[in-house]
Amino acid sequence: MMKTRKLFLFGVLIIVISISLLTLITMKNNTNYTNPQNKYKIIFLHHSTGSVVYNAGYKTNRIIRKLFPQKSYVSKWFEEYNNVNGTNYYITEQFFPNAEPYGWSNYPYDYYNIWVKNAGEEPYMDEPTLEMLTKQYNLIIFKHCYPVCDIAENIHQPDVNSSEKRIENYQLQYLALKQKMHEFPNTKFLIWTGAALVESKTTQEKALRAKTFFKWVKNDWDTADDNIFLWDFYELETEGELFLKTDNASSPMDSHPGKSFSKRVAPLFCQRIVDVIMYNK
Repeated sequence: MMKTRKLFLFGVLIIVISISLLTLITMKNNTNYTNPQNKYKIIFLHHSTGSVVYNAGYKTNRIIRKLFPQKSYVSKWFEEYNNVNGTNYYITEQFFPNAEPYGWSNYPYDYYNIWVKNAGEEPYMDEPTLEMLTKQYNLIIFKHCYPVCDIAENIHQPDVNSSEKRIENYQLQYLALKQKMHEFPNTKFLIWTGAALVESKTTQEKALRAKTFFKWVKNDWDTADDNIFLWDFYELETEGELFLKTDNASSPMDSHPGKSFSKRVAPLFCQRIVDVIMYNK
């Protein structure tokens, strides 16, 4: 009798595991979770820092997330918001650009390189151009990871086609991106100010340059009454100082945002998206 019961329980377990695996296979590569038809479509382009915030402090390996997709904090937030407010905001995410074939870099040069220099109806090195993305999404969100703050001194030879991290190059690339985004007035863009570095991973001079650049982005580059908006992530991380504050970091040696910080700012990110959609502010 005991043996029969064990066999029965084992059979039930096998069925449960099989159903779970079938569900995971069905969900593979589908991180949207809702029907996108007739919805206000949003895409968030990011790397690891964006992933930590998107998941409110929970960081997973890219391969694991691809094989076993789960609902993120942000997607759950919008599901609840839609249920309460009767809205149809639909958000999805993707790593941009991917490590292969383009390379794991998402700095001003890279967005310029993919979206401006190599603009068009076809992908560039498997990465979607703005001509492609704007046909699919009403709001495009993108950001830089913390190496964007590893800024060298200007050499007074600004070059929009240079991948060297210098303010003079960043500014030209941002101006070109702004002009490009203005070509799509029916699409809104939300840009994060850059993720900061912890003090142990940079220098005073580089941190000052980063602060100077993002101040320029907020005070000079960003203008009112257009389709481009900012979320000041840099200010949240640094709290007005030069470095990513230790309390906001994963550790004094790791510039990824910490779990408690990410939990705190993830709903702010969601609300910022709503403000952009509803109030153009």
